[in-house]
Amino acid sequence: MLKVTTKDVLKAMWDQARPYGPWLFVFVLLVAVSELFALMTPYVYKVFFDTIAISEKTQGVVEILFMLIIVWVVLDLSRWVLYRIAQGINVLVTPKIVRNMTRANFSYTQHHSYRFFSDSFIGSLVRKIRRLPDAYDKLADQIQWKYVQIFITVVGVSAILLSRSVIIGLIMIAWIILFCLVSWGISLWKLKYDERRAQTDSEVTAVLADALTNHDNIRMFNGFGEEQNMVDEVTEKHRKNNTITWFLADVNEAIQWFLIIIANVAIMYVALILWRQGQLTIGDFALLQGLMLEVIFKIWDFGRVIRNTYEAVADGKEMVEVLNTDHEIKDLRTAKPFEMKKGRIEFKKASFFYRKTRPIFENLSFTIKAGQKVGLVGPSGAGKSTVTKLLFRLFDLQSGKILIDGQDIRKVTQESLRSEMSFVPQDPVLFNRSLMENIRYGRPDATDEEVIEAAKKANSHRFISDFPEQYETLVGERGVKLSGGERQRIAIARAILRDAPILVLDEATSSLDSESERLIQEALSELMKEKTAIVIAHRLSTILEMDRIVVMEEGSIVADGTHKELLKEGGLYKQLWDIQSGGFIA
Repeated sequence: MLKVTTKDVLKAMWDQARPYGPWLFVFVLLVAVSELFALMTPYVYKVFFDTIAISEKTQGVVEILFMLIIVWVVLDLSRWVLYRIAQGINVLVTPKIVRNMTRANFSYTQHHSYRFFSDSFIGSLVRKIRRLPDAYDKLADQIQWKYVQIFITVVGVSAILLSRSVIIGLIMIAWIILFCLVSWGISLWKLKYDERRAQTDSEVTAVLADALTNHDNIRMFNGFGEEQNMVDEVTEKHRKNNTITWFLADVNEAIQWFLIIIANVAIMYVALILWRQGQLTIGDFALLQGLMLEVIFKIWDFGRVIRNTYEAVADGKEMVEVLNTDHEIKDLRTAKPFEMKKGRIEFKKASFFYRKTRPIFENLSFTIKAGQKVGLVGPSGAGKSTVTKLLFRLFDLQSGKILIDGQDIRKVTQESLRSEMSFVPQDPVLFNRSLMENIRYGRPDATDEEVIEAAKKANSHRFISDFPEQYETLVGERGVKLSGGERQRIAIARAILRDAPILVLDEATSSLDSESERLIQEALSELMKEKTAIVIAHRLSTILEMDRIVVMEEGSIVADGTHKELLKEGGLYKQLWDIQSGGFIA
């Protein structure tokens, strides 16, 4: 696991905020000026009360007092206008930054490897993608609205008080430093608990998503109690972390209130002594109270600001871990677009293992000629599906090469490589979109007529037409509203529509009944014409007409030939055939 620091989180946020830097600067400037206006108001109070205290109720004095009221109103209105402009900038800019950050997080996560997604909870990833923009929103709010105000207020109040009384000014500065240090120290202590809270929150999301995704398995295997126990366990863990963070927050607030009481008493006591000595005026008491209220309001918020800042950083760290994790499968800087010519595939001394202690195959070499239809058979774990994953470059070889038309697939862009291949998996997963959209995913620019024609070839049009909304029918999450065979036919229709030169079928007819399989086989035979095709099959009847059948066992090719040649040769293929041949004719 990568170690992510606060600096990493701030950098990830700034990378998306940088294009809007000038607007953010203007925003901060407006807030700062408005705070300066706010500090001028208590000084107007001072002059107002000093004027009353030392003057008679003459016409000139009354006019001065009215002028001071007007100045006070102008200051407040100016502050109001500046705040409204600043808020307008914030409303326009922050949502754009949040949007761009969400897009960037999604894009970077999507380009992680097959292994990365296999090792991750999808629900947790979704939570992380959304959490970093939310953390930015929270942190930007603290910096723009809180830190700027606190800084201007602290500096301004300290300067004003020092100009009126060095003693009171020093007391205020010492108190502010003490208050900030205590708040910062408690918040820093609380940070590790905030990170644990964020982590357990992701765990709760992941467990809930995993359980809800597998609701059918839970029903079939009576797993309600076990799943409930898991949910109870992670939510209890999250509750404990929440309790600790809330308790520490309450401790922080209690200490802050105590410090505020001390500051009020100390400053007013010293002010009273200085007034008796003639060093302060009646108006200074109004000035002190006005400034104290400004400082207390801002400094009281400082504890929450620190806490919210650390919480935002803690919330953002999990996504930054994802962003700071290098993509396992990357295009070379010199990668060129793949140029499909004929579709000749070569594995040259290919070695691959998922883990160092578990090699899948070593020095595997074989060639599939352009336009050749090859069946891959063998027991589970022989490496058949791994061959196709490597062909699509979901993983990279540890050594050796995979060439297509003489081009090393590591030296071409992944997108251009995969655009020339179609894949139909054993258990297709569909988008929770319409049937039309799911089929059209094979070729986004296809017309409705072309989509329907592909569905007909895949023997899908008939059952689609039986739905009330036909091609606009939503299939549900992962396609749960369709049967296994229907999902597979939709996946086949998508591959037919794509019409790529290289076709990979991984048990593509395993979920079909005999009649549907016959019709699909006809469609696939038509689809595979003039294409290089790799067909993985446990049901050997589906590959009888292949140009070649490659038999794999424990990562090695143990036989290679036509169906009849392999039967004559005997060995593993004949053993597999004899097991299944009860209902077939050789």
